[in-house]
Amino acid sequence: MRLGNLERSIMEALWSHPEGMFAQDLANSLPSRPAATTVLTVLVRLSRKGLVSRERQGRAHLYKASAGKDAFVAETMRAALDEAGDLEAAVSRFVGTASPEVAAALREALNGRDEAPR
Repeated sequence: MRLGNLERSIMEALWSHPEGMFAQDLANSLPSRPAATTVLTVLVRLSRKGLVSRERQGRAHLYKASAGKDAFVAETMRAALDEAGDLEAAVSRFVGTASPEVAAALREALNGRDEAPR
């Protein structure tokens, strides 16, 4: 799932504030200084995508990321691979461009998966 610039900025802010944020506080915290109504519109869109939850607190809503950044990145990677015409070629190309740190993390994750009871 791709996010627009403002969506990404809002999600980054929410991921860094797991306790949640109000729309006005979000608007004030963003470098682009969007209007609170614009932030509310984007929050509704993110909520429909399942990325943001909200709970009423008085007259306002407190917004929270529905899942952590790691879960979002993993889902984005899975969705990208689902779209690959040739899965083996896509994975091979990705692995060929991966940094040593990413390659080590992939190796460790795959080894852990192979060792886990099913």
